[in-house]
Amino acid sequence: MTDESGPWLVVGLGNPGREYAGNRHNVGFMVADLLAGRVGARFGRHKRAVAEVAEGRLGFGGPRLVLVKPLTYMNLSGGPVAALAQFYKVPLGQVVAVHDELDIPYGQLRVKCGGGEGGHNGLRSMSRSLAGKDYVRVRFGVGRPPGRQDPADFVLSDFAAVERKELEFLVDRAADVVESVITRGVEPTQNAYHGV
Repeated sequence: MTDESGPWLVVGLGNPGREYAGNRHNVGFMVADLLAGRVGARFGRHKRAVAEVAEGRLGFGGPRLVLVKPLTYMNLSGGPVAALAQFYKVPLGQVVAVHDELDIPYGQLRVKCGGGEGGHNGLRSMSRSLAGKDYVRVRFGVGRPPGRQDPADFVLSDFAAVERKELEFLVDRAADVVESVITRGVEPTQNAYHGV
């Protein structure tokens, strides 16, 4: 269910702090930062939640965006997201989580609404705090770790040099996907981007 006039809550999942900035787990923050730049908004600390928030509109007179970077660390992301969804009166169907995804090869993007969390602690926390799973996920493929590397260590490591060559382009495309979800809907976005 969506509210045509209400804002969209776009949550970039990640961990706060400079030491995490380039991690695979922080790709949601990267996309949120890019979207803020596109709508001419700046992140600032929100008074009602442990999060940085930037507000703007998609295009002239377009949908309102509330961009969110939780500052609680990934495992506790849901608390600030639920507080902000309540504060801005955003229905579950207008919450978009942008996150890293181990089960998708690097460079691929997938969109879905609802479903499981696939072991992603940020999504698990969001589902619990929002008391529902029917929010949109923009899944940024980071691929599986090489050899026997622990997946937790893998997502908390920086992108490899060869991956960084494409990273800016992929973050840009992920931001396009978020905008498409908001302006066109999930299914048309899947049709447009899933083959890419």
